[in-house]
Amino acid sequence: MVDHFFVDPLALRRLRTGPLGEHIDRFAALLSERGYARQTAKVQIRLVADLSHWLQRRRLGVGDLDEQRVLRFLRHKRRDGRVYPGEAATLRVFLEQLRHTGVIPIVVSAGDKPVLHPLECAFAQYLSQERGLSQATLRYYLPLVRRFLSDRFGTGPIRCEALGPPDIVGFLLRHLRTVSISHGKLMVTALRSFFRFLRLRGDIETDLAAAVPPVAHWRLSTLPKSLKPEQVERLLASCNQATATGQRDYAVLLLLARLGLRAGEVVAMTLEDINWVAGELTVRGKNAQRERLPIPQDVGEALVKYLRHVRPRCSTRRVFVRMLAPRRGFASSVALCTIVRRAIDRAGLHPANKGAHLLRHSLATQMLRKGASLAEIGEILRHRAPNTTEIYAKVDLVALHALAQPWPGAKT
Repeated sequence: MVDHFFVDPLALRRLRTGPLGEHIDRFAALLSERGYARQTAKVQIRLVADLSHWLQRRRLGVGDLDEQRVLRFLRHKRRDGRVYPGEAATLRVFLEQLRHTGVIPIVVSAGDKPVLHPLECAFAQYLSQERGLSQATLRYYLPLVRRFLSDRFGTGPIRCEALGPPDIVGFLLRHLRTVSISHGKLMVTALRSFFRFLRLRGDIETDLAAAVPPVAHWRLSTLPKSLKPEQVERLLASCNQATATGQRDYAVLLLLARLGLRAGEVVAMTLEDINWVAGELTVRGKNAQRERLPIPQDVGEALVKYLRHVRPRCSTRRVFVRMLAPRRGFASSVALCTIVRRAIDRAGLHPANKGAHLLRHSLATQMLRKGASLAEIGEILRHRAPNTTEIYAKVDLVALHALAQPWPGAKT
């Protein structure tokens, strides 16, 4: 595969010299698959070849390669003034490939990933196998529990029987003031789940889950943030569809604005989720739920235009991928929120909330003002509980004004 980037026989011979020479073709294939530009790939291949020659001069083999060896190699290059941005990241990708193919052993260093205490491992297994929670939920819960245990016991042994309500209240009072209400509620939920787990195992006798105080938050206390219909159209029109990125972002924004999808649902969309014959889209919602929604005409046209003319060739089955290498799906919903925020700025809008959920709220608000019932809105937004949709009842200010009663003693 290296000869796809290099044609000179002497250059090819040099690239394949050294302990890493037999693995460089596979690395070149990975770079091609991820859509790197030809010149960028050539620079990365030469870097791996330099590492191979450095190992050879020190009589080291591929089995001696790890992060520490890579660090020494980069220090050697730095002394010669030949280290460039991105080289460390390139060699990390190369090491990942060697480990994925079994050439070198998989090693998890304490610096890259926290070493879990056996109690945390058991809790993670309980959440995953007994409660069936997703890996995303585990990634939220475990660091919060780890922070609580570290705050209470430090580096000493963890003695669950020594835990009491004052430890819980003190921890929450120290940390809740530095986080948002939603993050605070998540922290409380994680701790309650952890204490139920400890009691189930017999590590504690007291029901400490009941000692976790709730986070004060009054439902329906605020209006949902939304854009007016003309503002939504301005936001969509801000995408420069003369560019590939603009066409992709336009399709993303239409899915959010016309179907009210959550950011994570757009990120998770695969090519198999689009049924062109039936004109339906399968949405991978919360709790592994799957729903089928009709594809509006403008959404379908935007998707066809993006898939035919913009989406780069790559191995991922995700619908929306990065426009720059490495060509793969978005890592998280943060990328979608960034797309929305940039469109809002381009359109010259100034809403209080600039996240992707703004368009979901805007769709619900517009439906209500056009006469849709809360049940119909809940069906479109795929709410499991009817009371989730209740907040939109406050948006219809005209109807609420008719229900308002005059204050006793006030002038009418």
